[in-house]
Amino acid sequence: MTRADVVAAARGWIGTPYRHQASLKGAGCDCLGLVRGVWRDLVGPEPEAAPAYSPDWAEALGEETLLDAARRHLIEIPVGAAGAGDVLLFRMAAGVPAKHCGIATGEGTLVHAYWGRSAVETRLVPWWQRRVVAAFRFPGVED
Repeated sequence: MTRADVVAAARGWIGTPYRHQASLKGAGCDCLGLVRGVWRDLVGPEPEAAPAYSPDWAEALGEETLLDAARRHLIEIPVGAAGAGDVLLFRMAAGVPAKHCGIATGEGTLVHAYWGRSAVETRLVPWWQRRVVAAFRFPGVED
């Protein structure tokens, strides 16, 4: 599998309405559901079921649930080495666990889904850049 395969799969989710905890292309997804869907498209069955989670799960639990799961199933790479097809994790505020993710699609762009928006491709503007805390590659992606 190539980086281009990952980018094409991620872009296939653009326009999918935002639905908390969902992961069905065209019907609904959240940021995790997008990454889960791309995993299913390219890697195969999901390695573990995502537990139910509330919109404020990260703040309520104070645990690195998303980051820990990414480390179990994806290949961690330096943030500075991230490129097209890599998964980026974000902290939405200082001192809180990472709770948002998206898939880089090129030089300074990513596909992600967030509250009030469908899955979209946006620029990785400085506001987002400052919040990137980890980067990962899907297993099987060749450089």
